[in-house]
Formats: sequence, structure tokens, C-alpha cells
Amino acid sequence: MSYLVSESGFNHGLLHTPEGVRDIYNGECEQKLRLQESIHDIIKLYGFRDIQTPTFEFFDIFNKERGTTASREMYKFFDREGNTLVLRPDITPSIARCVAKYYKEEELPIRLCYQGNTFINNTSYQGKLKETTQLGTELFNDGSSDADAEMIALLVNCLKKAGLKEFQVEIGHADFFLGLLEEADFDQEEAEQLKVLIEKKNLFGVEELVSSKKLDENLKELILKLPDLFGNLDNLLYAKKMIKNQRSVHAIEHLEKLYAILELYGFSEYITFDLGMLSKYNYYTGIIFRALSYGSGEAIATGGRYDNLVEQFGKKAKAIGFVILIDQLMTALSRQKVLNKASASSTLILYHSQYRKMAIDLANHFRGSGMKLLLMRMSNEKEMVDYVDYCKRQSIGGILLMKDADTIEVIDISSGGKKITQISEMLS
Repeated sequence: MSYLVSESGFNHGLLHTPEGVRDIYNGECEQKLRLQESIHDIIKLYGFRDIQTPTFEFFDIFNKERGTTASREMYKFFDREGNTLVLRPDITPSIARCVAKYYKEEELPIRLCYQGNTFINNTSYQGKLKETTQLGTELFNDGSSDADAEMIALLVNCLKKAGLKEFQVEIGHADFFLGLLEEADFDQEEAEQLKVLIEKKNLFGVEELVSSKKLDENLKELILKLPDLFGNLDNLLYAKKMIKNQRSVHAIEHLEKLYAILELYGFSEYITFDLGMLSKYNYYTGIIFRALSYGSGEAIATGGRYDNLVEQFGKKAKAIGFVILIDQLMTALSRQKVLNKASASSTLILYHSQYRKMAIDLANHFRGSGMKLLLMRMSNEKEMVDYVDYCKRQSIGGILLMKDADTIEVIDISSGGKKITQISEMLS
């Protein structure tokens, strides 16, 4: 970046943020915080309790062996003792660490939820934010289909509460793909290559790789169709007929049972299946899912079951969780024109210095009843129209103008700054 220095010596480059991060201010910031609050309210209705973990942790919490983020995509630095620390790229491993530490003896379900930012050092050409806000839930010590269904139902309710009208939760299963790899006898290198090809929907690449192996015709056909195996229950029935390995069969049977439970919730219209779904996180062991909606090029929520992750920190605990990607969700809501505008919820009290005491008393009185108020002493260099324009810029709904010791003039900003009434009783 080239920096422009003004005549006063100020470096204008300091006004910019690094690539991949941005400022969020005014109405957008209010919209984001209100969105997080409304979703958090729904999550609390399901009995989840808040937890906060550090923004940075030891590198080993997120290392490759745990199946999280690649080292090159982490922001790494060192403390005074020489330990390698990272800004968290993912919050789930941190929650798993906490459960192993603070809930080691608990055998019944543990429900935790969190809000926080994660940091991924993506390459520049990807055009993605490197700091994003996540709101997530984690359910531990419950490996049942009912737990899977409840978490997906909770996600659906959260997205409905956010204001989305059209969205789908696509569900896959990690064991389905792993079972196919075992049946086809792929080695680790071939398995990784196939995974990349499927993620990129590269049908020609998949065909070339499969053709190099001697496979059962049904298995070969199924692997070739993996990138397109998404939709309704028919795809599950088709796949079930084509496979022989029990690991993949059990995965499909689990998805069938899951769908039956989700029908009881009344949410089957939001559910589709994607047997070719893969996750960048290798710690998933069961169902994996993501929520998609038009207006966002990326998933607005992701999740899945990770029954082995907590054990890496010293406690055996089955677990499932999901995270809502707030920034992507806001993009979808905005493009669908269903993102609530910032409300003009505050009022400005304007006064001259001789009425300062009365203005302060009035502000204290209304703030005591929950009213949002700004106090501002009037300047002789400003006209009334300047204050009206200021209120429009700052989303302030109205002005209480202290005319004299006995009168308050009420000005409505939404009507163009017209005086709507004068009140005397407030000052008595």
C-alpha cells in the first residue's frame, strides 16, 4: 500500500484497514448487534448457556492432527516464553477444550453457546473477510438421532427468527463418504485427491481417478454421481441400493431416521440431502450440514457431529454443534431486502446553558424509565436545521427543545423536523 502524507504530516494510509477486515459502524453495526441478539434469544430458549473462550490460544489447540485449520491459514505469533499462539480460526476446538477441563465428570448433556470473531488468513484472491463473526451452539454427551434433529430444528428456528423466508439446510454424513473410500480401497493420497475433486464439482477429474481403479460397477457409478447426489429422500434410496459396505449403509439409515424426526418438528420443507457434502474440518464423524439461501455465495451456517474431538483433550464425549456466520447471513438478508433497518430509537434534548440543570434532570428522569436520550448544549453558530439534519444522519427520532423555563418544544424528525407540540407539564 502506498501512503499519502498531507502537508500537516498526517499519514492518510492509517485511515485504511488491512485487507480482509473492515469497520462496521452506524446503522449496519446496530443491525448486526440486533440480529445477533434475536438469534441468541432463540438459542437460550433451548436451554443453552453462554461461554467465552480466549481470542488467542496455543497453536496445538487447532493443529492439523485435530482436523481443524491448515497452519498456513492461521495468524501465528509468540509469547515471551516462546510458545506459539494463534488467533482462533475456529471456536469449536476451544469449546471442546473447556468441556474436557470444566465438565470432565459430567455424563449428562451439556449445552453451550457462544459469540465471537474468528480469524482465517485467506489468500487475497479469494476475496473473503479474514475476520468474521460467529454465533454458535454445542451439545455434548448426547449421541442420539434426537440430538441431531433438535440441533437442526434449532438452526431452522434461528434462521426464521433472523427474517429469512427462503433457505435450505443441506445434510450429509461423513461416514457415507468414508465408507465408500474403504469399499473402493483408496489410499490416503487418492482419498484426498477425490475429496478435492468432489468439492470443486470436477466431474471429469472424478471420472479419471475412478477409471484408474478396478471397482464394482455400482460403486463406480455411485462415486461418479457423488457431486450430483443432492435433493430429497430418493437419492438416499438410490445410494442405499448401490453400496455394499455397512458403514455407508448405516449413514444413510441414520439420515432416514433423522428426516422422520424432523418431520415431527414440522421442518421437512427446509431439509435436503447432499451425499457428496464434505467439510474442510476433518473432525466431523457423523452428520454434517450447512444452510444456504439466495443472496449469499457462501453457506450462512455450518455444523455437524464430532464425537472424537473432545477425547483429544482428555474426556470421552459425543458432540454436535453448528455455527451461524453472521456476516454471510447479513449479506443474504440485505440482498433479499429483509434486513431490518436501524431504528430511530433515541431522542435529543437541546438546551441553552441557562437551562442546563433542567435538561440534566429531564434526561435522568426519562433514562430511568428506559428512554434513550442524548444531551446537547446548543451552539450560537448552529441553526435549528443543522440539528435536524444531524438527527437524520444519526438516526435520532426526535428533539426535545427547551424553549424556556416553562416550555419544551417537541420536534418529529420523521416528518421533516416539524414542531408537533409544546409541553409545559414536564418542567413543573
